[in-house]
Amino acid sequence: MTLPSLHKHELLQREYGQSTFQLVQQLRDIEDRTERTRRAQQIVQLIFRIQPALRDQPDSQQKVWNHLFEMADGELDVDAPFPLASPANQTPPQRVAYPSKGPKFRAYGRAVEQLVEKALTLEDPAEREQAAVVIGRTMKFLYRSHNKENAKDVTILKHLKELSGGQLVLDPAQVDAQNLFEFTSNGRPTPFIVPQPRQERDVRRGGGSGNNRRDKQRRGGKKGRQEPQQPPQ
Repeated sequence: MTLPSLHKHELLQREYGQSTFQLVQQLRDIEDRTERTRRAQQIVQLIFRIQPALRDQPDSQQKVWNHLFEMADGELDVDAPFPLASPANQTPPQRVAYPSKGPKFRAYGRAVEQLVEKALTLEDPAEREQAAVVIGRTMKFLYRSHNKENAKDVTILKHLKELSGGQLVLDPAQVDAQNLFEFTSNGRPTPFIVPQPRQERDVRRGGGSGNNRRDKQRRGGKKGRQEPQQPPQ
């Protein structure tokens, strides 16, 4: 047994326990292949009972069967549901390419730059404007989280224009009037309330109804007043 295989055995014994490792080693002594397969299936079920968190991992069944094959020194002749192979012999995953340069604005990260690139592919002007609003709102949230201070809408608009090469431009007055870059407590954009005339507000608040009620009382008081009676002659 080579040193890498010995090291693998030690890791698997720590992961599944010494008793489970010995059960796997004993599988090679079973001559009947059907019985050997049945015992191997029982050991797999035992491992999942001991470590139920394994069920949530992707390809957990294949992983456990391959570990059985590794603990049996690659001499496990059973009817497994997957082709058995030692983890050491499996093809390693490809290396993920690391970005050669960092984001232009560290507070926003590379994800915002990718959103800007996606928004620039939109041909419909309305969709592109809506995408710019969503990106600007995200940028303001990230700016607050990174710098621990509030950012002015003018600053966000300037950064958005710079990231998009001047292609994503919003009206600062509209952004400020409608609070397009703000969130409410429920995570939704702050709604824009249209101001109403003062006279209409007074009517809705019931101010006019009170005045009408007082006028009726005054008129009713005049009608109900009686002239004093003259004493009889």
